[in-house]
Amino acid sequence: MLTVNNVSKSYGKLSVLKDINIEFKNGVYGLLAPNGAGKTTLIKMLTTLLFPDEGEILYDGIDILAMGDEYRDILGYLPQEFGYYKNYSPRRFLHYLSALKGIERKKSKEKIEELLKLVGLENVGDKKMRKFSGGMIQRVGIAQAMLNNPKILILDEPTAGLDPKERVRFRNLLAELSRERIVILSTHIVSDIESIANEIIMIKEGRILYKDTLKNICNILDGMVYETEIDFDQVSNFRKEYFSLSEKQKDEKMKIRFISEENLDNSWDSVHPSIEDVFLYVYKDEVIKEE
Repeated sequence: MLTVNNVSKSYGKLSVLKDINIEFKNGVYGLLAPNGAGKTTLIKMLTTLLFPDEGEILYDGIDILAMGDEYRDILGYLPQEFGYYKNYSPRRFLHYLSALKGIERKKSKEKIEELLKLVGLENVGDKKMRKFSGGMIQRVGIAQAMLNNPKILILDEPTAGLDPKERVRFRNLLAELSRERIVILSTHIVSDIESIANEIIMIKEGRILYKDTLKNICNILDGMVYETEIDFDQVSNFRKEYFSLSEKQKDEKMKIRFISEENLDNSWDSVHPSIEDVFLYVYKDEVIKEE
């Protein structure tokens, strides 16, 4: 179990995270918040790249800073900007990283072949990565993070720039990997987590706003989300009165999905809230800061 106890972090006078308390067990956790809300700061503390100003982070009851290399040996990390050598092939690159990690050559050879197959790159394992798509590079990133068979896998904005097909493949891969380890996925892309996350963690104003299942978090807007069709000349006034979630032109009218605390019109259709609805509503007034 990975436990964050009363952790706070500031940069000068700017308080980024305040009194954070979270417990992680095996499964996928979606860390969901707008850019600048503190996700990357928390990720860097979980990977020991930053240190808390207050509080502690424990793995099985032991402070991860005291564990040192023992903790890093069970940690896999894919940063937001994954560095690689374009003229290397995935196989050569993974062998290079294995050597840096001190993994025995015979053991690393077997592991690399297993990982190339796992991420679907076994047929291009010897091709130079300069010709790879963004999704293929991210799969190499997952493979390098898995070299030491980590018990904790942390991914910071891993699907930025990927096309929809690559994102689906990536999510399916994470769901498979999470069966035997903790997977923490930091993102502001709602679709990345709604289909695979066991729990979603939302941060606002430096604090944990929600840590719960998708269903329970969506229920906070239960009975408040509606859809209706209105004339185009009514849209501007409608937006002033209700919080618009999405709008789509339909024939000669505008179909609007919106939030109202009570049903004031029988023509409105009550709909089930989505995590995207919650995200838009929760962060509608959020001021984005540097992390």
